[in-house]
Amino acid sequence: MSTEPGASEPEGRGPGKSRGDVWGDDPEERDASATIEQIASEDPELARRWQDHPALAPFKAVGLFLGRSGKRIAVTIAGVVVLLIGIAGLALPILPGWILIFAGLAILGTEYVWAQRLLRKARETAASAANKVRRKRGEP
Repeated sequence: MSTEPGASEPEGRGPGKSRGDVWGDDPEERDASATIEQIASEDPELARRWQDHPALAPFKAVGLFLGRSGKRIAVTIAGVVVLLIGIAGLALPILPGWILIFAGLAILGTEYVWAQRLLRKARETAASAANKVRRKRGEP
């Protein structure tokens, strides 16, 4: 990407903005060497065994990732499940579909900026639809 004046920026981004600034939920990039050094300092014998069996290294990395991101993973799974049940509720008259869709977006909104924006837009759309119905009925 050029930094010259007048150079075109990607749509939705201003000068000096990265994708993380626009979307808001991208994780920061991390250097893998720090994680490997941490693993090696915890148990030198384990580090030596990793050198003997390099296929074991990814399992420790996955374990560290799950430890750091456990809450986000749990919130994502719960939010997607509630959202899918809400979508199914649109077709099935037993379940309150729209309420569950809003609940699923609210759950996902605790961790994801895109879900917060989508929930805000859905609330605005629902409020405007309710106002149109009230005006047709003649209610204040």
